[in-house]
Amino acid sequence: MSITIKTVSEKSDYKKFIDFQFKLYKNSEMWVAPIKDDEIKAMKADSNPSFAFCDAEFWLAEQDGEVVGRIGAIINHKYNEERNEKMGRYTRFECIDDATVATLLLQTAEAWIKEKGMNGVLGPLGFNNLDHQGLLIEGFEYLPSIASEYHMPYYKTFIENNNYNKEIDWVEFRLTVGERAQNKAARGAELIKKRYGISVIQFEKQEDLKPYIKTVFEILNDSFEVLPFVSKFDESLSEFYSNKYLQLLNPKFVKMVEKDGQVIGFIIGLPSLSKAMQKANGKLFPLGIVHIMKALKGKGIDTMDQMLTGVRTEFQSTGAAVILQAELQKAMADHGLKYIETTGMFETNDKAIGNWKNYEHIQHKRKRCFVKMF
Repeated sequence: MSITIKTVSEKSDYKKFIDFQFKLYKNSEMWVAPIKDDEIKAMKADSNPSFAFCDAEFWLAEQDGEVVGRIGAIINHKYNEERNEKMGRYTRFECIDDATVATLLLQTAEAWIKEKGMNGVLGPLGFNNLDHQGLLIEGFEYLPSIASEYHMPYYKTFIENNNYNKEIDWVEFRLTVGERAQNKAARGAELIKKRYGISVIQFEKQEDLKPYIKTVFEILNDSFEVLPFVSKFDESLSEFYSNKYLQLLNPKFVKMVEKDGQVIGFIIGLPSLSKAMQKANGKLFPLGIVHIMKALKGKGIDTMDQMLTGVRTEFQSTGAAVILQAELQKAMADHGLKYIETTGMFETNDKAIGNWKNYEHIQHKRKRCFVKMF
């Protein structure tokens, strides 16, 4: 039977789009299931404020009445205007091990992007840098953090065979936080505090974090502005992501630093939720939330996922990030966590990568963004 492409438009289509991933990775020990409701909200204009400046469309590939693949396409007009570009993005690409299905999906997204007057396509990328981004090409044997991605190994060949080339890679690390690294970080942090008059803000309850949410996104906008694929978060997007992630934070793993009464940086970590999310299998209720809350307390977990770090550009030379890292490591020690999983950082970010030289570490995962010009 032939393969048909269907535009996602009805409620049942969205469900099929999300459920396909769960079917595809059903027997995978490494795939970490997202929350289904969150995934659907991200795809809809009435729930995702990104649609105020993005166009997007999603498609299903079906054969014999069964979904065999999916893909989306996005045009982030804000990003294009900021960078003086005319580029589209493909997103959420998944398919069975069939090159024909892959090609049809990619061609569908490309055709839509061309019709919108774009000059090329990047991907996989999401609506912004807190959305899905990058294709896993190395590290399939390692469990990803909830902030990372997992994909089928055959995707890379399918994409390259459709004339896509490498744009840039993200690399991820696993760090062992030994006593030597902790002591060195603590000593360095104390020196920097005294030299620049920087103090640390600690949190005990989630409620304590709420007054700082706006500041976190202000710092993100400032410190991430120069990175590829990044567009600024406005108030509505900040609220969207704070509502999505605030409930998943353990405030003891959120640290901020201030100077002269101004918050200049933050770091966010959390005990790894990957296994808890696997147990939840896409649903918070009735039992998913139980697994997640247990994991947030660090019970039976030895790994911390380092999610986000940001320091205002004008203060990056002070070494404020060293203080933040040291404070987070103190929290790790208090909870018996020994390892850090970093989120992806661009392979060109030598300064950030160099921060891990004081740790026993491995660079174990690599994700790629591809590009194709029309």
